[in-house]
Amino acid sequence: MWLSTFFRPSRALVSLAISGALLGIGMNALAASPATATPSTSSGASETSLDAVVEAVRQATLSSQVPGAIVTLNVKAGDTVRAGQALMQIDARAAQQQVVGSNAQLEAAQVAQRVAASELERQKQLFQKQYISQAALDRAQAQWDSAQAQVQAVQAQTQVAKTQTGFFVIQAPFSGVVSDVPVTLGDMAMPGRPLVVMHDPSALRISASVPQALLGGLATRLQAVRYEVQGLPTSAQASPQVQLLPTVDASTHTAQLRIALPAGVRGVSPGMFARVWIPSDKTTAKSPPQVFVPTQAIVQRGEMSGVYVLDAQGQARLRQVRLGPVQGSAVEVLSGVRPGEQVVSDPTRLAPQR
Repeated sequence: MWLSTFFRPSRALVSLAISGALLGIGMNALAASPATATPSTSSGASETSLDAVVEAVRQATLSSQVPGAIVTLNVKAGDTVRAGQALMQIDARAAQQQVVGSNAQLEAAQVAQRVAASELERQKQLFQKQYISQAALDRAQAQWDSAQAQVQAVQAQTQVAKTQTGFFVIQAPFSGVVSDVPVTLGDMAMPGRPLVVMHDPSALRISASVPQALLGGLATRLQAVRYEVQGLPTSAQASPQVQLLPTVDASTHTAQLRIALPAGVRGVSPGMFARVWIPSDKTTAKSPPQVFVPTQAIVQRGEMSGVYVLDAQGQARLRQVRLGPVQGSAVEVLSGVRPGEQVVSDPTRLAPQR
C-alpha cells in the first residue's frame, strides 16, 4: 500500500514546534532552514479541543396523525416554506364521509329532542290537572333529559370528525427550509412515519459534548470558549452566547455545550462539523503541549491529511494526522505525531528510493 512506501528525505527537514511563542519566530526559521533542529517543548494555550456539530435551534420531523395515501405533494428538499403552508395532503374521503354521517346523526338526535320536549310539556299540563301521576311526569322528564344528552354526544362526535379532517393536510409549523422528504406521491402515510423534515436556517447553534472531567469551573469561563466551523472564512472566534446545560448524561458522562451562531450566517447548514475550544482549569489539570507543523508540510490524499515523519532509520514515511486550527504559517496537529519527532517541511522534494 502507498502508506507503507519509504522515501529518501530531502534536506528540508524540520522538527515539531511546540508552543505559541515558537510559532512566530522559530517555526518560520525552521521551515526555511535545511538543517534539522532539536525540538523544544513547553505548555501550549490552556485549552482543550472538542469535536462539535452544527444544529438548528428549531427543527421538526412532521408525521401524520391518521393513516391514508398521499395524494398531493407540494414540496421537495431545499424548498423554502412559510408557517401554515400546506406541504402535502392525505386522502381524506373516508373522513369526509364520516363527517356527513355524523351530521345526519346530529339532525336525528335534535329531532328526537324536540319531540321529547313537546311530550314533556303536555305531561306537565296533564299533571297540573291531576290527569296523570307523578311517575308519568318523571318518565317524560327522563326521556327529555336522555334526548338532550344524546344531542350533546352526537355534537361532540361531529366536532371530532370535523377536526380529524384537518389532520389529512400536513402544514408547516414554522417558516424554514425543507431538509428532506422521505416519501413520494402515492405512499401510505401512517401515524409516526416521517413525512417531512424541516429546519429554521435563521437560528443555528453549535453543540459539543464536554467530558465530566472538564466541567470543573467551566461555567465561570464560558466567555473564553472559542469555536470554528469548517467552510466559514472566519477563524476560530469567541461567541457571546454560550450555554452549558445543567445536566450530565448518565451513559456518556458528558454535558452539552451550546454556542449560538450569529443570525443570518451563510454557508452553514445543520450537520456540519465544527470544533470548540474550552479553557482548561489550570489549578486542577495541566494542559498537554500543543504541536505545530508548517502548513506546507501537510499532504492531502483525498480526504486524508498526513505528514512525512522520519523513522529510526532516517527514512520518511507518510503518517495520517488530525489537524487543528491554522495560526499564521503553521497548523496545529491534534493527533498523529509526538513531540521530538521530525517531519519533512517540503514533501514535494522527496524522491522515491530505488
